[in-house]
Amino acid sequence: MGAHAPETGPGPADPADTARAALVRLIDRSGAWASDPVWREAFEAVPRHLFVPYYYIGVTGGYERLWGEDPDPAARDRWLRGAYADTPLATRVRDGELVSSSSQPSLMATMLVALGVRDGDAVLEIGAGTGYNAALLSYRLGDGLVTTVDLDVDITEAARAHLDIAGYHPDVVTGDGARGVPERAPFDRIIATCTLTTIPRAWLAQCAPGARVLAPLATGLIGLEVRDAGHAEGRFLHTSAFFVPLRGATRSGPEPEPEPARTGGVPRRARGHDLFRFLLALTAGRLDPQDAYALWEREGQPQRERYGVTVDEESAWAWLDDPEGPYTWRLP
Repeated sequence: MGAHAPETGPGPADPADTARAALVRLIDRSGAWASDPVWREAFEAVPRHLFVPYYYIGVTGGYERLWGEDPDPAARDRWLRGAYADTPLATRVRDGELVSSSSQPSLMATMLVALGVRDGDAVLEIGAGTGYNAALLSYRLGDGLVTTVDLDVDITEAARAHLDIAGYHPDVVTGDGARGVPERAPFDRIIATCTLTTIPRAWLAQCAPGARVLAPLATGLIGLEVRDAGHAEGRFLHTSAFFVPLRGATRSGPEPEPEPARTGGVPRRARGHDLFRFLLALTAGRLDPQDAYALWEREGQPQRERYGVTVDEESAWAWLDDPEGPYTWRLP
């Protein structure tokens, strides 16, 4: 559990506590943890601002850095309010490219609930980020059951430092998340906080039978039930999700955007529709946009929950309604 100072009697409210309470109320109203309210306790207990001592906001021509040690009190207040806003925060930018972030808290809550952890579960997080998500998992499960991995040593060192300050000590590993962390296996749950183009087979081999994998794919969240090292299957959650791409040996690049010239024959209302763009991202390079539009209209503009993914020993494929049905698309 996190370290907290004892109460010494009435006094002025801590601005961070006040901001955190407001964030918890906001997530509570969204219903994100209605089916597993223990996560509310985790978000109440874990101070997000300790994990984002600085972050970047987009401005014309680049990024502006906000940090908690700014000598200007107004700037420090702006940093703190941003740390507890229900928005993703850019935490590491390299050569103008975002390489790490702190995810939107309400989306984190949705994902943690969907992960379906039980007391005693061992969890692997792919993408350590700031360490905040690992702290929430450690609050729920205990430090010894949580492993988080990231490719960049600067990211893992910073995450470990943030976790230490907050009083949490999960296993923080520097390595290729696509390869998992075999020395800590087996895992009952794997959660990724970076966008994938396919499901790494190494993860399934490190899962206990009956494990669950939750990961961003295309612009959605896929939840897979793992039968054994050679088979996993599941459907997408209803929500959209946008994350920094997975970096590592098996990365095949970020999800490609459809070329404007190729979508010229698709009506504008479809090109801008979230669910159509999800279908394009899921089938990029494997389904022509015009064919995708015809399918999308024919099938009644299907919600994300109608799509799924199957992984076996030889391949992985996405599908609509039925893994053996007429609409299937091989993943990289």
